[in-house]
Amino acid sequence: MNQRETFGSRLGFLLLSAGCAIGIGNVWRFPYVVGQNGGGAFVLFYLLFLAIMGIPVLSMEFAVGRASRKSPVKAYRALEKQGTFWHLHGYVAMAGNYMLMMFYTTVAGWMLYYFYSFFIGRFSEMPAKQVGDVFAEMLASPGINVFWMMIVVVIGIFICSIGLQKGVERITKVMMLGLLSLMVVMAVRGLTLEGGLSGLRFYLYPDFQKMSEVGIGNVIVAAMNQSFFTLSLGIGAMAIFGSYLKRENTLLGEAVNVAVLDTFVAITAGLIIFPACFAFGVNPDSGPSLIFITLPNVFVSMSGGRIWGSLFFLFMSFAAFSTVIAVFENIIACCMELFNLERKKAALVNVILLFLLSLPCALGYNILSGFEPLGAGSSVLDLEDFIVSNLLLPLGSLVYLLFCTWRFGWGMESYCREANEGKGLRIPVWVHPYLKFILPVMIIAVFLQGLL
Repeated sequence: MNQRETFGSRLGFLLLSAGCAIGIGNVWRFPYVVGQNGGGAFVLFYLLFLAIMGIPVLSMEFAVGRASRKSPVKAYRALEKQGTFWHLHGYVAMAGNYMLMMFYTTVAGWMLYYFYSFFIGRFSEMPAKQVGDVFAEMLASPGINVFWMMIVVVIGIFICSIGLQKGVERITKVMMLGLLSLMVVMAVRGLTLEGGLSGLRFYLYPDFQKMSEVGIGNVIVAAMNQSFFTLSLGIGAMAIFGSYLKRENTLLGEAVNVAVLDTFVAITAGLIIFPACFAFGVNPDSGPSLIFITLPNVFVSMSGGRIWGSLFFLFMSFAAFSTVIAVFENIIACCMELFNLERKKAALVNVILLFLLSLPCALGYNILSGFEPLGAGSSVLDLEDFIVSNLLLPLGSLVYLLFCTWRFGWGMESYCREANEGKGLRIPVWVHPYLKFILPVMIIAVFLQGLL
């Protein structure tokens, strides 16, 4: 095999890793969960758990990648002790990346379709009821779903086929800088709307009354969940970027930088959404209805709504694509190593494979709408999302954690030596017992909560 590729710049690594973490969930889940759980009080707990749960596991994925210089599917083999079976998780992680893309490509296609629809002026002057109908029509159309999903797969794989530095890093840099700029512009616009400041107060003011209504235990569990899932940990999606990293900086420092960028996007999304919803008197609900019904209605009522709607869905498309490209890169790297393929060949195989694997989700709301795997009203997307978010991410993170901290794995000493190499934040000795004994229990709690 040819020599391992590396990132051209540290900024490229940070933006690509953050891009993988920054997904659609940051935008449609985070603001709603904040509002539901007492505003600013939840944000404080979220930041605490991000620091004590998310960042340590992220540094472990980076360490496994950088020490092995291999893709997740081969990384364990390079580091594990003889006669152990950690490498089996490499295959599960690879399957997790495919499973994630089986539904993510369809949702990314929705974002592109809405950007296109706003851009050509389809929503201009549309009455509120019709805005909701557009979403229902889109879901009911196999053609729209399959066409835009295919566009996402083809563009994503094409970018990865060009190479790490020339394709993935270069395009993601432009996209992420565009994403961050768009967010700041839209957040400023949201805050200047009449009534926007009451939305800001609802969003960031710690409402302990609301928190006690929801229940402190529930708020803490929600904050743990959000801090944990926001970084896409447990399926090797971050380990791959560790494998391309040079040894100039410590991995805890890099993990903190990625988490800060990810949190900036999540919190700024709320600065866009809540002021706009409060200014126009609509309920900031969660999930698809927020993005595809509530916010389009807000944009339609705004002056210059066509422009703001186009910008918002361009930003959402960037958020979706940054994850798609990062995970496609992981899939292609795994295939190159497993089957000794050139990058272009691995890309060609995967463009067909990912298109076929994404079809059930794209058809899940129309042709396959009779299939309700998780009970009445559920879809293929719900099943795939449940498997990734509630099973593969927490259990995979637990595997990385045990591998890095226990003697029957790679071991605390090896992990710390790798993570502390370079300049920046180091892992102090006094946190070792916490990483070894307390953090696994917290991750198991998140997993059990997800199952319930």
